[in-house]
Formats: sequence, structure tokens, C-alpha cells
Amino acid sequence: MGFPGTWMTESESVVYRVVPKCACSTIGQIMYYSDHGAFFDGDIHDATKGMHKWALEDSHKLIERNVKGHKSYAFTCVRNPYTRILSSFFDKICGIQRNGKRYRGNLVPLLTQKYGIEVEGDFDQIASFRRFLLFARDTIRWRRPMEPDIHWSAMSGHVSTFIVNGGRYDNIFFTEKFNEGMQSVLDAIETAHTVDLATIPRFNESEGHGPKRAHPVADYFDDLSMHLVYEIYKRDFTLFKYDFENPGNKMPLGEVDLDEVHAKLGD
Repeated sequence: MGFPGTWMTESESVVYRVVPKCACSTIGQIMYYSDHGAFFDGDIHDATKGMHKWALEDSHKLIERNVKGHKSYAFTCVRNPYTRILSSFFDKICGIQRNGKRYRGNLVPLLTQKYGIEVEGDFDQIASFRRFLLFARDTIRWRRPMEPDIHWSAMSGHVSTFIVNGGRYDNIFFTEKFNEGMQSVLDAIETAHTVDLATIPRFNESEGHGPKRAHPVADYFDDLSMHLVYEIYKRDFTLFKYDFENPGNKMPLGEVDLDEVHAKLGD
């Protein structure tokens, strides 16, 4: 299995387990900058040099040796499940991707046909999103009409592979408290180049892909939608201390208990 979704600086100053839709573009660029004193020119997900990634075969042995020996500080970042699934919908379902095409080719026509989802013109965002939630639940619960996508599969699933295969996190912080969390990582490691978070741009690679959200977050979630979200993301709410009862409250209710995360996701 190895360590899918794991990135490591070339200097091996820090190891990061990517969780999609949780500030991963900005985190990747900060890691790249900390080694090279400049940002990667383009989407950091496309970088094949300047950083070790599990997706690059040449990086496998280095990452595996480092993570299993816990040679470097290891961290990840999580996000409120309500805002994360909403972001996935607007980016991946409604948006045009950076290659100029719809995400995963025939996915949107499939959703239109099977779930009645609309994404063109002045569509009903709330109705289409709630139908997308049904689709997301079907992919995660029954793996149909397709396997679950990394952008809406549970964060705990991404986080767990690192633990199950022999890794241990030193820090799990919140997208909603990004500067505070990222600073705690930078304070714990030595970098070739100083990173000033106050001046670092936010590399939101999905921004502008799709239509803007027309309503407050809470408006997208009625009782049934909240039930579906809880069915999909129960472990995420529990482990990462987010407020299931109030979709309008994006902030965590407490700090992540690392011992609890390792115990419950290490099975």
C-alpha cells in the first residue's frame, strides 16, 4: 500500500499527508518555497521535481524510509465536512478544470441523467447540491455508480492510510485556523528559507473553476442533507471535532486529540 498522497520536501525537513480540498495547494507551495526560496511556477500538484511525492516512483524509498523511521516532522490538515463537500461540488461538478474540460469527462452527463443534477446557466444550486450529496453517498456506501472520488471521500480515510502503514503524525491542524496551524508546523522544523505566512498568497487552484456559492453554507443543508452528511462523515466530525449540529458553524469545537486519531484510525 505504501504512503499514497504523501509529500516530502527534498531536504526531508517535513512530511505532509495531502487531504484533498484542505488547503493542499497552499501547503505544497509553502513546502516547496521553504526548500527553494521560490514558489513552483504552476499548480503544485503538477510538480514532478523539487519535492518528493508518493506518486513519483523515484520518491518511494525515500518517503518510506523517512516515514517508517519517523525521521521528520509529519502533519496533515483537515476541514469542516460541510464546507469541504460544498467546495467539492462547486469545483469538481460545476466547474471547468484547468485542462479546459469537465472533471472526469463523462461524470457530469452521468449525474444529469441519473440524479437530475444541473450545472449550466442559472441553475438551482441548492437542489443540485442535495442531489449531488445522494450521489456522493452512493459512491461511498455502495461504490456505485462509481468508486468514491478522493475529493469527497472521508478525510479520516485519507489520514488513516499514513497511520496504518507505519506513519505517525506530529500535528493535525484546521484549514479554518490555517495561519496558526501552519505556523506551528514551521516553528517545529528547520527550513532553508524563511516562510512569512503573512505575505504568502493563498494558492486556491480550484477558485474560479465554477460558479460562486449564492447562499450561506447552512442553506444547502436541510434535515435529510444533514443526515446524509453524517452518514458519510461521522468519523470526520467526531475525530476532528467539528460541529455536526450546525452547518453554519465552520469552526472546530476543540483541538484534535492525536492519540485518539492514531488509536481509532490505526486498525
